[in-house]
Amino acid sequence: MSYEFLQILWFILIAVLWIGFFFLEGFDFGVGMLLPFLGKKDEERRAIINSIGSVWDGNEVWLLTAGGATFAAFPHWYATMFSGFYLALFLLLVGLILRGISFEYRSKDAAPAWRNRFDWMIAIGSFLSALLLGAAFANLARGVPINADKMFTGNLFTLLNPYGLLGGVTTVAIFLLHGANFLGLKLEGEMRNRVNAAAKKIWAVTTVLYILLGVFTYVAGFWARGVVNPGIVPIAAVAVLLLAGYFINRKMEGWSFIMVALNIVLTQVTFFSMTF
Repeated sequence: MSYEFLQILWFILIAVLWIGFFFLEGFDFGVGMLLPFLGKKDEERRAIINSIGSVWDGNEVWLLTAGGATFAAFPHWYATMFSGFYLALFLLLVGLILRGISFEYRSKDAAPAWRNRFDWMIAIGSFLSALLLGAAFANLARGVPINADKMFTGNLFTLLNPYGLLGGVTTVAIFLLHGANFLGLKLEGEMRNRVNAAAKKIWAVTTVLYILLGVFTYVAGFWARGVVNPGIVPIAAVAVLLLAGYFINRKMEGWSFIMVALNIVLTQVTFFSMTF
């Protein structure tokens, strides 16, 4: 095999790993962020946690595999990104650790204050992780300052630009919607109705943010670097997000979950086509 072919093959494999991570960990983060808001009693919060209890740690393996594959196939890319985004990635790690500790230690004590503290740690850890991942990917799509030695020349505040922050907030919103759809499939009765009502509000905010991000991307010309027609995939991503709202209004959580999942996949396809 030629060197160029192997580069393309590994790039595609890494894209698949990141897409898998965003799809699976997306509803995981969303459920975590919704936990203290949708669960009014400890029994309800326990039911919400149980919905992802068997998958949350397995979903994070996709992140480790994607990072390891990037290091093995594109060491310069890995070195530049992980050294330049060091503080942001450190905060991401803090968020993931907060979640992991909280899932494991929440039930060690039956005291309401103890459990409430860890419930909020799950929500904060999930929010921080989703925000930083979205901001990091938005900045990679936008482009970051790198010198001739492949060293990042900015700092944390360089990454906290309007486009990066909008990407982070939009990612948080999409993950919240993804998590709400997932809970709608897992819960029943009054809690399902509560989740559905929340999903309608989240969908409206998510749609506005997503369209704003798309317009910002188009106006700024970031799509010009893509190797595929920039109009086809993003338009499809918006279309399936709009369809998700249709299904949410009819309490068809399964179809809504599929539509939001497709939106996440198409968004990542757009990102990797831009960075190729």
